Amino acid sequence: MATAQDLIVVRSRRTGRPARTLVCLGFCGGGTGQYHQWGDAVPPDVDLAAVCYPGREGRFLEDFAQNWDELADDTTEAVLSTADGPYVLFGHSMGGWMAFDVAARIERRGGPAPEALVVSSANAPSRGLTIQDMFPSRKDSDEQLLGWMNRHGMMPAHVLDDPELQELAVELMRADIKVRDTFHYVPGTRVGVPLHVLTGDSDSVIDADAGEQWRELTRGTFRHDVLPGGHFYTPEVWAALPSRIPALSGATIR
Repeated sequence: MATAQDLIVVRSRRTGRPARTLVCLGFCGGGTGQYHQWGDAVPPDVDLAAVCYPGREGRFLEDFAQNWDELADDTTEAVLSTADGPYVLFGHSMGGWMAFDVAARIERRGGPAPEALVVSSANAPSRGLTIQDMFPSRKDSDEQLLGWMNRHGMMPAHVLDDPELQELAVELMRADIKVRDTFHYVPGTRVGVPLHVLTGDSDSVIDADAGEQWRELTRGTFRHDVLPGGHFYTPEVWAALPSRIPALSGATIR
């Protein structure tokens, strides 16, 4: 029987005695489902978990977070609830900023910090929230938002065929856009953990010097890998993305 905590942190792969856990944070409009497919892509001794934000999936009866700090507080508690052993914290797009913020908050609280922070398809938060980062936009129509989700593989077939589910998907997306647009970087914020940045070679959203900007935000070791594809890479790269994360095998980021 699922507990309330099981609805907040969805553990799609359990090994019993993991060497570490990959903890994933969602992107704008996303849930935990996009990470479930990674079960076969992580090393055999690694567990896989994804944080479910309020207002979706098993937490659909809860109100959406109203601003960035509210969601970051909720997510920090969720991540800490998984930290009963070594873990790697991963975030994609908006989730990359959330992962950075959560890692910094955990360090300020004295830990336990992740073994490594992995940020995917995100500009450095120190540059602030710009128009370039505000996509999709709150000005987009429902049709534009649905099109964006469909193009990036966020729309399961059963949602595409159900107007009510499409309406819920748009509502979720707009809730996340509202939160994202209240993001604010606290000047001087850095993390002490190793930082691994992933970006797509054809992602027009990412600054050319994003790696150098991110490098300034850690006191630990740093690595930047440029992968094939756009904001969500190619389907093949996304499906096997954990295999691109050396920290999951205990390797030092360099």
